[in-house]
Amino acid sequence: MSEKRLKRRKLRKKLFTKNRLVILNEDTFEEIFSFKLNLMNVFVAATLGAILLISFTTVIIAFTPLREFIPGYSSSKLKRDATELALKSDSLTMALQQNEAYIKSIQKVLTGELEYAKFNKDSILATVDEAQSPVDLSPSEEEIKLRNEVAKEEKNLKSNASKAKKK
Repeated sequence: MSEKRLKRRKLRKKLFTKNRLVILNEDTFEEIFSFKLNLMNVFVAATLGAILLISFTTVIIAFTPLREFIPGYSSSKLKRDATELALKSDSLTMALQQNEAYIKSIQKVLTGELEYAKFNKDSILATVDEAQSPVDLSPSEEEIKLRNEVAKEEKNLKSNASKAKKK
């Protein structure tokens, strides 16, 4: 117990012992300025300076266009353009499907498979909207096998890496 107290007292004494920092002109030995400091003041000033520098840098990067130079961030114009192009491609895909259905129906009429009286463009377009089938996203057997193989390889790599760290 007493040893810990002695260590604490010594540390406190070192931290709060006043020292003088003097800046002198080397040629004339004229004192330019001086400070009375202790280690605790220097530590607090350095910590506050580091915190201010980090926060200032973070604010500059977060609220200016500089963030576009960081990998992983993209410009807002690029995001807006990508969204617009995605919407256009979706609408073009729908228009293409409708035109294909219309052309197939016209071909049926021309080949005689369908009577002209039953032919109506609106009914064809309505059937195209209904004909879109849901996409099956369940993995196939080959995909499941590939996933299992990749998982085994990752386990082997992790175990090899952990063995290498131990050595």
